[in-house]
Amino acid sequence: MTDDSRDDPDRSTGFFARRPTTGVWLGGSAIVAIGLIAGGYLLGDGLLRAQQANRAVTVRGLAERDVTADLATWTITYSASAGDLASAQSSVDRDTREIRAFFGELGFPADALQPTGVNVSQYTNNGVQTFTVRQRMSLRSNDIKRAQAAVKRQFELVRRGVMLEDGSGMAYTFTGLNDIKPAMVAEATRDARAAAEQFAKDSGTTVGAIKSATQGYFSIDARDGDNSGEWGVAGSPYKKVRVVTTVDFYLR
Repeated sequence: MTDDSRDDPDRSTGFFARRPTTGVWLGGSAIVAIGLIAGGYLLGDGLLRAQQANRAVTVRGLAERDVTADLATWTITYSASAGDLASAQSSVDRDTREIRAFFGELGFPADALQPTGVNVSQYTNNGVQTFTVRQRMSLRSNDIKRAQAAVKRQFELVRRGVMLEDGSGMAYTFTGLNDIKPAMVAEATRDARAAAEQFAKDSGTTVGAIKSATQGYFSIDARDGDNSGEWGVAGSPYKKVRVVTTVDFYLR
């Protein structure tokens, strides 16, 4: 038997013509596969890097500072009643002179004490008219020690015949907050970073840059726990300023 395929040029040529086509297809498939593998690696590596870049820890930092009030204000309210307006007013005028003399003897300048309001009321009881004159004087001073001395001696006003009404008392205010704000915020931020570094140490990472930060609310309270006044206004002249900041740090 004779193998006719060797004598058939068309069949022989057709067989060998299909082999290059198969090789090209296999080569293209390999390139696509390599591209998919590389793309998948780059995508996965990119996602991993993105996750690492987004790792952060949120901590709070505290800063506190003891300060002394730099403004003292004392609103003194007093009144007098009489059967006629002139007599009531005369009694109030006498009390005003006694009050000015009291603060003058303590060394306050005359302009430290100013009248801030007056009120006149009249009522009738069993056909008898009574007039009441009520007046307010306000002391304003930056001399805190002198103000404290006035508070200690305020009963002398009573001995002089001046009857102080409820609500009369010295108030102390710290007005220098803006001067210490930057340093306190920096201190609170350092405290926050220390907390973040401890967290990073425990988790086997390190602390990076600040991702975001929020300045907390500044509070001013009496240093020794007398919180009778808002923003540290009333009570003791010795205050405690406090701020808490919230900081997000990147972890790497």
